[in-house]
Parts: sequence; structure tokens; C-alpha cells
Amino acid sequence: QVQLVESGGGLVQAGGSLRLSCAASGGTFSSYAMGWFRQAPGKERDVVAVINRGGSTAYYADFVKGRFTISRDNAKKTVYLQMNSLEPEDTAVYYCAADRLLRGIPTTEVHDYDYWGQGTQVTVSS
Repeated sequence: QVQLVESGGGLVQAGGSLRLSCAASGGTFSSYAMGWFRQAPGKERDVVAVINRGGSTAYYADFVKGRFTISRDNAKKTVYLQMNSLEPEDTAVYYCAADRLLRGIPTTEVHDYDYWGQGTQVTVSS
């Protein structure tokens, strides 16, 4: 079983950048596909970006519009989300998650992810 801890959230002005990190422990990190999700108050949890085990394939939600980049360092057991050109609509709690099932491509479905971090708050002011 893997434990996930996010960091890097905070308050930023519109147009600014943040880099989120998610450190894993207890488990073989390279055997999990990883994803970033977000949940705004009163809304469902939505996918932001996902990446396969080796880091060669990534998928992004349409609203990312080329602003965010997901990456991973398996040696450091960490997955990152670089967020640029942030907008007030990006305000949410951001979660990282791990999918232990081997799939052809990384899944974007929330219910497919087995392990979740506690989340980190991102607030973008206008």
C-alpha cells in the first residue's frame, strides 16, 4: 500500500504559477499510474492530468489548455504538476492519486484510483 503526501499549494495571483508535488512512500511507486485531480467547493472531483508508470504518456483535462504539465520522477517517488497561467477558476483542493492496476493507457476515472493523498489547497486571486 502506498501513502501519498501533496505539497506546493498556496495563494497566487491570476497569471501566476505553482508547482505541486506528491511524494509517495510504502510501495513500489513505479508500478502505479498517477493522477492529479481537483475538487472545488460544491463540485465533484475532476481529473486534471494523469501519467503512466514510466512517465511516457500523459493525458490532460480540456480545461488545462496547455497550461499544466504532469511529470514524475520514479527515483524520487514523486509526481509533479506544474501549473502556469493560473486562473481564479483553478481554485480548488488538488489531490494526487495512484492506480495500481496495469492498463494500456492511464485512466482518467476517479473511481479507478486506489490511493489518495490528503489534498493541497490552491487559491487563485483575481
